[in-house]
Amino acid sequence: PQKEIVYNKLLPYRERLEGEAARFLAQIKDNLARAVQLQELWPGGLFWTRKLSTYIRLYGRKFSREDHVLFIKLLYELVTIPKLEISMMQGFARLLINLLKKKELLSRDDLELPWRPLYEMLERILYSKTEHLGLNWFPNSVESVLKTLVKSCRPYFPEDATAEMLDEWRPLMCPFDVTMQKAITYFELFLPTTLPPELHQKGFKLWFDEFIGLWVSVQNLPQWEGHLVNLFARLATDNIGYIDWDPYVPKIFTRILRSLNLPVGSNQVVVPRFLTNAYDVGHAVMWITAMMGGPSKLVQKHLSGLFNSIASFYHPSNNGRWLNKLMKLLQRLPSSVVRRLHRERYKRITWLTPVPDSHKLTDQDVTDFVECIIQPVLLAMFSKTGSLEAAQALQNLALMRPELVIPPVLEKTYPALETLTEPHQLTATLSCVIGVARSLVSGGKWFPEGPTHMLPLLMRALPGVDPNDFSKCMITFQFIATFSTLVPLVDCSSVLQERDDLSEVERELCSATAEFEDFVLQFMDRCFGLIESSTLEQTREETETEKMTHLESLVELGLSSTFSTILTQCSKDIFKVALEKVFNFAVSNIFETRVAGRMVADMCRAAVKCRPEESLKLFVPHCCNVITHLTINDDVLHDEELDKELLWNLQLLSEITRVDGKKLLPYREQLGKILQRTLHLTCKQGYILSCNLLHHLLRSATLIYPTEYCSVPDKILLVFGVKLSVLRSVYLVILIFPSVSECEISKNFFFFFLRKQSRMLEFCNRISFFFLSKNDVQQCLAIVHNCLIGSGNILPPLKGERVAHLVPSLVSLEETKLYTGVEYDLSRENYRETIARVTRKLLRYILDNSEDDTKSLFLIIKIISDVLQFQGSHKHEFDSRWKSFTLVKKSMENRLQGKKQHIRALLIDRVMLQHELRTLTMEGCEYKTSHQEMIRDLLCLSTSSYGQVRSKAQQAFFTALGTYNFCCRDIIPLVLEFLRPDRQDVTQKQFKGALYCLLGNHSGVCLANLHDWDCIAQTWPAIVSSGLSKAMSLEKPSIVRLFDDLAEKIHRQYETIGLDFAVPEKCTKIAVLLQKSEHPSSNFTGLRSEEIQLGIQRQKEKNAEALRNYENLVNMLLDCVEQRNLPWKFEHIGIGFLSLLLRDDRILPCRAIKFFVQCLNHDAIVVRKVAISAVAGILKQLKRTHKKVPICPYEISGNPKPSSVQAGDRPDNQWLHYNSQSLPKTKEAWESCCFVEKTHWGYYTWPQ
Repeated sequence: PQKEIVYNKLLPYRERLEGEAARFLAQIKDNLARAVQLQELWPGGLFWTRKLSTYIRLYGRKFSREDHVLFIKLLYELVTIPKLEISMMQGFARLLINLLKKKELLSRDDLELPWRPLYEMLERILYSKTEHLGLNWFPNSVESVLKTLVKSCRPYFPEDATAEMLDEWRPLMCPFDVTMQKAITYFELFLPTTLPPELHQKGFKLWFDEFIGLWVSVQNLPQWEGHLVNLFARLATDNIGYIDWDPYVPKIFTRILRSLNLPVGSNQVVVPRFLTNAYDVGHAVMWITAMMGGPSKLVQKHLSGLFNSIASFYHPSNNGRWLNKLMKLLQRLPSSVVRRLHRERYKRITWLTPVPDSHKLTDQDVTDFVECIIQPVLLAMFSKTGSLEAAQALQNLALMRPELVIPPVLEKTYPALETLTEPHQLTATLSCVIGVARSLVSGGKWFPEGPTHMLPLLMRALPGVDPNDFSKCMITFQFIATFSTLVPLVDCSSVLQERDDLSEVERELCSATAEFEDFVLQFMDRCFGLIESSTLEQTREETETEKMTHLESLVELGLSSTFSTILTQCSKDIFKVALEKVFNFAVSNIFETRVAGRMVADMCRAAVKCRPEESLKLFVPHCCNVITHLTINDDVLHDEELDKELLWNLQLLSEITRVDGKKLLPYREQLGKILQRTLHLTCKQGYILSCNLLHHLLRSATLIYPTEYCSVPDKILLVFGVKLSVLRSVYLVILIFPSVSECEISKNFFFFFLRKQSRMLEFCNRISFFFLSKNDVQQCLAIVHNCLIGSGNILPPLKGERVAHLVPSLVSLEETKLYTGVEYDLSRENYRETIARVTRKLLRYILDNSEDDTKSLFLIIKIISDVLQFQGSHKHEFDSRWKSFTLVKKSMENRLQGKKQHIRALLIDRVMLQHELRTLTMEGCEYKTSHQEMIRDLLCLSTSSYGQVRSKAQQAFFTALGTYNFCCRDIIPLVLEFLRPDRQDVTQKQFKGALYCLLGNHSGVCLANLHDWDCIAQTWPAIVSSGLSKAMSLEKPSIVRLFDDLAEKIHRQYETIGLDFAVPEKCTKIAVLLQKSEHPSSNFTGLRSEEIQLGIQRQKEKNAEALRNYENLVNMLLDCVEQRNLPWKFEHIGIGFLSLLLRDDRILPCRAIKFFVQCLNHDAIVVRKVAISAVAGILKQLKRTHKKVPICPYEISGNPKPSSVQAGDRPDNQWLHYNSQSLPKTKEAWESCCFVEKTHWGYYTWPQ
């Protein structure tokens, strides 16, 4: 395979993945090849390219080189189909970028891609002649996608591409014309710079002298100069050591300094135009970094000069708009130098040109660089814009020269830790020390005394846990957590007696480790103080019952994660002392359950998570005894308000059971009794806490857990002798499956409690809900919901037939099932379906008899949503975990050495994320009848009479619509039913709910604007004709605003929908090769000619149907807006929709043309403006092609073609100049006179 995701090898079911990946890949290859051969870009082609994206996310590039090349070639041909619909093009382009991302996997010998199709596509889209007239609608993202695509393909352009590009774009180069900008942009984007040294004559040497001469000669910083600099920066980076930059170095640094646009002198003269045309800092940094090193050392001299001249601007008192650019320079430069050092010293050699030894950076070069930049960085630590950039710069500088970087940072940190009056100084210095933490703790040959600073820093940071200063508190938590993650907290002082071969620093370290226990206990005291000051006041407790404030929840998160990290890294002895302390604190106080209670429960949970056996022995019996004692009297079960002690112990018990289920087995009877006693408490707060306990018990018995997070398990020697980074070959991360006994306990709990509730609900469904109060129904639903989310990952998915006939396809659209370590128990009934059935019956009853029971409806919405979506984790939680993992990885990684040398805890988190990704992708997105019923229920709730019910239901509805394939086509007609103007039975609330369903949320699908003729042909006329409804009060402000939002969203998101779905022959040839390729070979036979003919026939029918739909939509909208009694607002919306339907490949129907011409003198100015731009587009559609005559400029001028490029006045362009002596004054002279209408042609060179 090309490059697998290595984390898959650490999953507990890794041996099953090999066969699964081979089957999945064979399926993708065959079906994608079939779709292309059968001319079915949608749905078949798009469906299987998405599956290929999923495959890459799950397994990496786990396919042969041959397949890799074929996938790229096929997608390249698909992307460059001239009339391809823009949304499809973007989908294919993003996948192609992903396939080309790892350049080192494919060399130029493996793959060659032509450049011209890409150029033609960019010309057609980015420089479209029809977009500004409204004949094409492109999404905002298309420019960045296309530019990234060109960058990805650039290394594989043929060797003659450079000469061809120069011939193509040189004629556009005229400094007096806007085409200059276009030419330089194309050169920057397309020119290949990674050719091997033997091909340099065909590469940059063809244009370097010419372009650098152009750059030197311009002085007024035109807009295109920045693009030229970006090109030089890329050229320098890709060809270090092959270009002599020394003659240009003074000029380069002068221009970079000028580009920073700093105020100089007493008048502080600033030319505003420089702001927009300034060089991009990222590229300037690349250029400087690539020129460093080499024999002359000239660049370092100028770089030192540059920082000497701008150092004062970094002073905290100097604040201005220039500061962002200066900070970016400071942050990017060390990062860029680290990247270059990594490339020269550590990176595996690939086909890309290596740096010659003569130009590699020496240790002295690195030292000189660090010395020249360190002072500005130290000043920037206290900048008004924050210390983030300085911290990142210091992190990279400390990787290169810790002995020059860390001491001055510590010099600033120690006084800051003592000061009470300048908290800003403390937060800035601590964030910078966090950046250099890994280099500080590593010690190594450059800075062996680094680790000795760790304990003094930790001890002095403790006062930062301060309830009165939120930012200081959070940075202190981060500081302590970072250092605790890097070093095991173990008392090694006894080693001094056992060994006599230790160095002075090692002896000092060993004796210092005796203070670890003291540090942990002091930290806990600080946390307890913080908790006691955070207790919810009595007044607030009565008013705001539910929520913590945002700041409190952040402090809770910081406290729990830091404490968890410390305990994970502790030795057994220190842990015992800490456990005793936290246990005594938890049981000797009674906390309210909203703020302080949550924080203490989190600390107890952290202790239990680290060493479950010792901790559970203390906590579970205590909590169970207290709860049993307090509920011994049956009266408690019926109390509306419960004793605080009972609530606190329930909360504590529910949190400490979130551990590996195997450790809970000895306590299952006690816990079962507690659940039976407390799940049916009358007090809502009480039974919610008991439900949490049930949820956590079920979840802990069914999840896959890592067994060991500590950085060095089992054998701990010298604390700082430990190698920080955990190489995967050394430690396998041990993830454990839930055992049979755990699954049994979870099933027993689950079936006992769920069956009881479902029977109760079934019984009430059959007879009447007369027997149950609203509170009882809510309690039942809460228990059912917690059973569902507790054991979601062992419940089989919903069964049901696939909803047929939504989209016709000649290709299989089946989902691929993934294995995630769970064997479903199919011998019992499918409880997911039972829950769905019972809940839906209950929903019908509530809607018919007590629709005002909104709290029950909220719970039903949650249950329906989780029955549909939840397989063990939620997508939004997974996304936030992935994001935070990425942030932590960035702050902890060693980018100099690379090679994924991550600390163990990060490694385990990444493996867990990989497992979670599989659980989220496991079921796929097949739309079944069971899903259909539940989404229809959500639609019913989305049009409820109560605003909050509608809002919650709509969120679940949008999530479901985004999950299942093609379900929108099934749902749209049902939503539009509510908008029919002839319906008298629709209430105002239902109408409003339906409009919200069409509008969609910020990130999800918008039903009113799906890129499909079938859908918008239904929705747009329905929106406009809803204005004819007699039953609705359409003037209501909320309804008016909704229609405005709907129209605005459609205009903002609309993209031109394709009419031609033909697939060129080139694509089908590659598809055939893909189907035949080995490793893994697909078992499918090639297509018969009848099948191919059927595919071609289907494609022609699809084109004809698209055209029919387009014309029908135009006519239907015209029918709507021409209704006499249509309100003006809806007329305007309809005319707006019509204006979106102008195209450059199809002339608008005559009826619509007449309509727009008549609207030119409409009485509303809005309509007149739309009509003016529409008529301009129509005139462009109808414009005749101009007659063109080929000419040869050299024949007209009578001069031969010049041998070299010469810009400006030349003999061969003399005939184009204005000459008052030879004006064409006669008819013959006029007709024989030759005109060239493009002003730039001939200035630089003539086009081919």
